[in-house]
Amino acid sequence: MKQELRQKILKLRNEFDKDKLLEFNLKIKQNLLSLKEFINSDVICSYVSFKSEVNTHNIIKKSINLGKKVVVPYIKNEEIYLSELNDFNNLEQGQFGILEPKKEFIKSVDKSIVEIFIIPGLAFDKSGNRIGYGGGYYDRLLKDLNVLKIALCYEFQLLENLPNEDHDIPVDIIITEKQIIRVE
Repeated sequence: MKQELRQKILKLRNEFDKDKLLEFNLKIKQNLLSLKEFINSDVICSYVSFKSEVNTHNIIKKSINLGKKVVVPYIKNEEIYLSELNDFNNLEQGQFGILEPKKEFIKSVDKSIVEIFIIPGLAFDKSGNRIGYGGGYYDRLLKDLNVLKIALCYEFQLLENLPNEDHDIPVDIIITEKQIIRVE
């Protein structure tokens, strides 16, 4: 079931009108930047978007310019680690083709200092459940961590109900181009 949903949403996202996605990305960025929790945060961790994901490149750059400590993930030995990012140009293509810190710029960060995690995914429901890409990286990273988790997605990635398992970590806020959903 999850695999079928992944394929369906990924196909939809990849085939969606690119100009519309650019417009949606701008609205999603504005919605995030207006969030009081974001405004008041000092340390954020954001995925670095690739392909048709909600674009986080400008969010990361803006956060750095605002003086926030920005942390990004990278993969090593099949695990996810975090590194501080002071300059977007310090990224290079890593595993899966996703931008991650160049080796010489890796500055490890303990996940406990992060106030907000901005998390990717393929599908979400209004209960905060998410379906990622199937590697379980974020579920393992966020396990035992009491921190604000924000999902960025396009409205068409919001589904009525998603299957979830005990190890799945839900998000607290979902931001689309049309709305900000605070999960109860």
